[in-house]
Amino acid sequence: MIRKAFYMEVKPGCIEEYTRAHNPIPQELKEIMQRHGIHNYSIFHHPESNVLVGYMEIESEEEAAKVADYSCAHAWWKRMTQYLVCRNPGDAKAREEEMKQIFFME
Repeated sequence: MIRKAFYMEVKPGCIEEYTRAHNPIPQELKEIMQRHGIHNYSIFHHPESNVLVGYMEIESEEEAAKVADYSCAHAWWKRMTQYLVCRNPGDAKAREEEMKQIFFME
């Protein structure tokens, strides 16, 4: 398994709606991610900075990238732009910055 972490920023005043949107996520999206080897996916919020940290385990980079082949994923990403900071206005997906693993203890 490959461990992946990334961060995003939630817009001020949007954390409650963002949280509601994820409880639960659409079943179709969940099944697509699982089918393409994404497991143990969590998102954490740091209230003082409005930073979100996502963590997931994937079976392979190539397989996980196939999630982008589905319109369901694109619709979800676009929906999330109302709650998350984007690089540019009108972007179809929020800004995500990959994080480098520094330490791991099994």
